[in-house]
Amino acid sequence: TYLIRAVPFVLVKKKVTNVYVRSFLAYIPYSVLTAMTFPAIIYSTNYLLSAVIGLIVACTMAFFDKGLVKVALAATITVIIVELIMKMSI
Repeated sequence: TYLIRAVPFVLVKKKVTNVYVRSFLAYIPYSVLTAMTFPAIIYSTNYLLSAVIGLIVACTMAFFDKGLVKVALAATITVIIVELIMKMSI
């Protein structure tokens, strides 16, 4: 992994001033985090439906600027409740 990190420093000697390239580079960490987190959210529960509902609750709360702890707790509690309901119905 060192080579992947070192090559850009060797190839790019000047500061990146292009607005489009800087904007692209600014969003890379969010893209990588999303690509790693989303599959974990979907496959971490017993039922796909509980994961999707938990994701919707988390995204809704995050959209309304709730704190990280509140978002995580609400999504977790939602998943637990949905899974309990699904286990009772089966």
